[in-house]
Amino acid sequence: MLLDILNKIDDILYFPVLIIIMVIAGLYFSFRTKFVQLRLFGESCRLLMEPSEDKSGKTVSSFQALMISTASRVGTGNIVGVSTAICIGGPGACFWMWIMCIITAASAFMESTLAQIYKRKDKDGNYFGGPAYYIEKALHAPWLSVIFCIFLIATYGIGFNLLCAYNLQSSFVAYPFYGSHTLSLFGSDVSAVAVGVGIALTILVAFFMLGGGKRVVRFTEILVPIMGMAYVLISLIVIFVNIKNIPSMFVTIFKDAFDFRSILGGIAGSCLVYGIKRGLYSNEAGVGSAPNASASANVSHPAKQGLVQTLSVYIDTLLLCTATALMCLSTGVERNADVAGAPYVQNAISTVFGSFGPLFITLAMVLFAFTTLLGNLFYVDNALAYLNKKKMPSKRFLDIFHIFCAVIIFFGTVIPMDAAWAVADITMGGMTMINIPACALLGSIAVHALKDYETQKKAGKNPVFRASNIGLDAEQLDHWK
Repeated sequence: MLLDILNKIDDILYFPVLIIIMVIAGLYFSFRTKFVQLRLFGESCRLLMEPSEDKSGKTVSSFQALMISTASRVGTGNIVGVSTAICIGGPGACFWMWIMCIITAASAFMESTLAQIYKRKDKDGNYFGGPAYYIEKALHAPWLSVIFCIFLIATYGIGFNLLCAYNLQSSFVAYPFYGSHTLSLFGSDVSAVAVGVGIALTILVAFFMLGGGKRVVRFTEILVPIMGMAYVLISLIVIFVNIKNIPSMFVTIFKDAFDFRSILGGIAGSCLVYGIKRGLYSNEAGVGSAPNASASANVSHPAKQGLVQTLSVYIDTLLLCTATALMCLSTGVERNADVAGAPYVQNAISTVFGSFGPLFITLAMVLFAFTTLLGNLFYVDNALAYLNKKKMPSKRFLDIFHIFCAVIIFFGTVIPMDAAWAVADITMGGMTMINIPACALLGSIAVHALKDYETQKKAGKNPVFRASNIGLDAEQLDHWK
């Protein structure tokens, strides 16, 4: 009964509500910024390698902030989310993922630029901020900021952690030992392997989170690029081996993407909706999560971090999600609801790498899930700080809360797939429905910041932001004077 209710809410929330909001907002931001996500792509790449403004190394650099947000974006959704979209929605879901990625990258620019403008500094010199802060300061709606924070905590402390844990344990289904032993848990039989994975993951995440946020930054900065490159390399090998199938594969993708009779016949389960839903889950553009990491970066101009964050969306969808999609579709292995998730990807990669294939996917899932969980809890801490009168709660409270979140991870390994996806979709949808309208209302501020950045660049300067440059009252801002 509860699962049916969750699925019904999920279906209505994404079609027509969220799809319409996301498409209109993405196009609006794209035209307002003259498609900054494409026009200044080269500048975004250059900024990625720009040295930190703080030579002491005590603050978070632009690159580190990107890696934190990418750690949350790059996760099990790049494997399981894409697989689920293809197996249930159809190959055309890939096309709609690509389209939404390009459109919503403009949303990522807007939200991250706003987060930089309205960021705060704590007594230790570290920066923090996010949607809750620009909603309160610029829209004068602290009550809405509180609701946003509650949704964020529900999404990243519960929804995404449940789903991430479920996705990880599902990668063990391919092994014979998975169903050899079961345990009776909550009135149903659960694989002993799933329970073991849940216990191990819970302990590991709790250990890292009790070590402090700086450890998260250092860990993700090293691990995210390595795991991403390894996954893309393996995917390219599979694609190359099946290169003769590439032309027909793209024909299948585009044919299915524009099969409007099929789409309109069951739109809630179509490739269009699945492409958008799983694309949003994977890259999180416009959701309001990445701005929490963006605000922590020490840069000379807010537009710099906005531009850098568009790259995170591309890395996630155009690189990693596409790698999964093309790898699976090029092999021609059977796709249906029974293999949706990790099994479909494992079946595809095993056509080239044999028994090593499923093992590699399991390893990738472990790394992706772990970094996603750590990145998720970084966002939760920011929301808790806002609710605690703009200051981080006591270490004792944070430790207890992190242990609670770690326990939630365990439950994710033993619940049904539909329940995990529905909870994550609904909580994420709530965040998006608050953040996107807020960004639209404040769009002119981000656009003026972009124009100021481009004007200074054309004058041969390293852009430095001043609130007065775009007509803002410096007294209303905590950092930019």
